Amino acid sequence: MITIKEVKTRKQQAEFVDFPTKLYNNNKYYVHPLRVDEMNIFNRKKNVYYEDCDAVFYLAYKDDKIVGRIAGILQRLYNDKTKEKRVRFTRFDSTNDEEVATALFNAVENWAKQKGMNKVHGPLGFNDLDREGLLIEGFDYIATFEEQYNYDYYQKLIEKCGYQKEIDWLEYRIYPPKEISERVQRLSDTVLKRYNLKVVNEKNKNEYLKKYKKGIFEVLDEAYSSLYGVVPFNDRLRDQIVSQFKLFIKLRYVITIVDENDEVVAFGFAIPSLSEAVQKSKGRFFPFGFIRMLKAINETKYADLGLIAVKTEYQSKGLLAVVLNYVINNMIKHNLEYCETNLMLEDNLRIQQTWNNFEHIQHKRRRSFIKNLDKLAENKNENTVLTKSAKKPATIAKKTQVRKTEKTSEQKPIKKTENKAVKATTKKTTIKKPIK
Repeated sequence: MITIKEVKTRKQQAEFVDFPTKLYNNNKYYVHPLRVDEMNIFNRKKNVYYEDCDAVFYLAYKDDKIVGRIAGILQRLYNDKTKEKRVRFTRFDSTNDEEVATALFNAVENWAKQKGMNKVHGPLGFNDLDREGLLIEGFDYIATFEEQYNYDYYQKLIEKCGYQKEIDWLEYRIYPPKEISERVQRLSDTVLKRYNLKVVNEKNKNEYLKKYKKGIFEVLDEAYSSLYGVVPFNDRLRDQIVSQFKLFIKLRYVITIVDENDEVVAFGFAIPSLSEAVQKSKGRFFPFGFIRMLKAINETKYADLGLIAVKTEYQSKGLLAVVLNYVINNMIKHNLEYCETNLMLEDNLRIQQTWNNFEHIQHKRRRSFIKNLDKLAENKNENTVLTKSAKKPATIAKKTQVRKTEKTSEQKPIKKTENKAVKATTKKTTIKKPIK
């Protein structure tokens, strides 16, 4: 028997955060999120997320043993933006047991109904920088520090609970050329000169963030605002995100382009890969996690390509190529072997075509699922009506059959016609979104 309990105590919170660590013990592809960040999501007073969100967390037990977890998020800003009534599910992890998955999703769906919502979708986090998307391809590649890994049976469990695809994201691995291209560099310089732009050359991280943080987030909000799952960042959320990522940022992998008024018009960055360091420490800072991460920041051979955003008025003017050229050149200078792009929406063809300029592989795919709770209720009502009236329609059908038989001799023979089946073909669209 499966028992579902809402997470309320400090002990339950720790069990919720630590369950995947046990589930993926010795899995060489799983990368643990930082435990301190995951524990902080329960702090409703200090965590900025709760200014615009409600959240609930559940644990599943079987024979008094934890066998699964899930969380639900009511993201009010996103619902206001889309004019819908949705709840997000996030942090779903389970043993390969349909009964466990069903009980967990039922808990989130009931919570959604109590909140007056009629759709559940995900996996999606509190915002676009939280972990999102279920891995459905690429199970034999190590996860990036920023994204989630999951077992291949998760898709079957979620679909068995009545969820269908809503959108996919693709991920690429980009291999830099052996040498910096002088031709591409000249083109980048030409683009900057044409629009009277320049690349920021700030050496001090604190001064850089103080001067350009506001402009960077404004460009991110503008470039990403219309994309799936994205919500705007308020000032407190911006500060919280910066505090989480500040340690891992190396200015040599960051490019910020400004206009003649020193206003940010484009931004992009990569971070040294922390996957192996975090994996070894199982997401814990102490006693050795912090040291491993600092070492990885300075000595890693891989990078994770983070966010790239260009102000609307400068899009399609070559600034995307300028940003990518800068990042790739620094990869070459520091002998990095490849970078992971992280997520981009399947319909973002422009950025996908950009990778054709480099040696690359498309190695991962993630999916967001959706379930319409209103439709489920309608189906249940229809089934109830059919069950109650089942005998009556059967009797009517029988009488009709007799009458037709009596008139058979008077009817003309029916000429048979052959129905031709028409096969519909669908063209696959390859995919965010500006890079995520």
